[in-house]
Amino acid sequence: MTQERTQVSQDEDQHESRIVNIPERRDEIPPAPAEAVFRLDDVHVYYGKFLALRGVNLEIGRNEITAFIGPSGCGKSTLIRCLNRMNDLIPGARVEGKIDYHGQDLYGAGVDPVEVRRRIGMVFQKPNPFPKSIYDNIAFGPKVIGMQPQSMDELVERSLRSAALWDEVKDKLKQNALSLSGGQQQRLCIARAIAVSPDVILMDEPCSALDPVSTGRIEDLMEELKRDYTIVIVTHNMQQAARISDRTAFFTAEAAEGSGDRTGLLVEYDRTDSIFTSPADKRTEDYVTGRFG
Repeated sequence: MTQERTQVSQDEDQHESRIVNIPERRDEIPPAPAEAVFRLDDVHVYYGKFLALRGVNLEIGRNEITAFIGPSGCGKSTLIRCLNRMNDLIPGARVEGKIDYHGQDLYGAGVDPVEVRRRIGMVFQKPNPFPKSIYDNIAFGPKVIGMQPQSMDELVERSLRSAALWDEVKDKLKQNALSLSGGQQQRLCIARAIAVSPDVILMDEPCSALDPVSTGRIEDLMEELKRDYTIVIVTHNMQQAARISDRTAFFTAEAAEGSGDRTGLLVEYDRTDSIFTSPADKRTEDYVTGRFG
């Protein structure tokens, strides 16, 4: 049986103590990723004149699950949207510093943001299936980007199998996707992201609207998917970060120098077991033990 260590933390909404279970890992994770998919160098993110996130430096490893944790307003979602240039769609948003993706400047001249979003898919907090059939939800992306699979039926089936949904929907592919349960809809959205053959899957609080059973299924799915994909997840659930992630980045928000505005910053980034059991920064320790704020 897997041994477990425990660390007391605090639920951000309920302000109640709880136990975060940290599984002992069978395979040691090196201090730095063996192969970095993303390298962030002194990244600052602005919305107009407001500095939302400052000075982020980290590397995200291939075929690992990286969790971003921290209080609301600390820039977690802002940062994850920078990784596939979703912030380009927000008026006034800009990124300073450098984000390398497999050694290429993600914001460099000539980089097509549409192709970036194909390779780096996004699953959002609230399931957002299209008001189409289950089949058409999966086929939509490949058709839009001009993919020409030998068989669209096989691509749909493969994507749904990869998202652990095929057995539940194989006899109702023509039904409207909105008829599915919340957990099924979220797995459908994961299947839709997989259908266009991404390299990375970003997940912005993918389980926050789901019940515990559906959350467990999504977590199990992420463990399976990391064999083929790199996954970055934003979560407010520290138990979830402890259960599924290989590395964890803790962010907080503090007043910027010379300004009363609070801005997000990365406090600490390390292996998940180290973050929860032996953090290097007192701010991290205060957060994971429930003494934050």
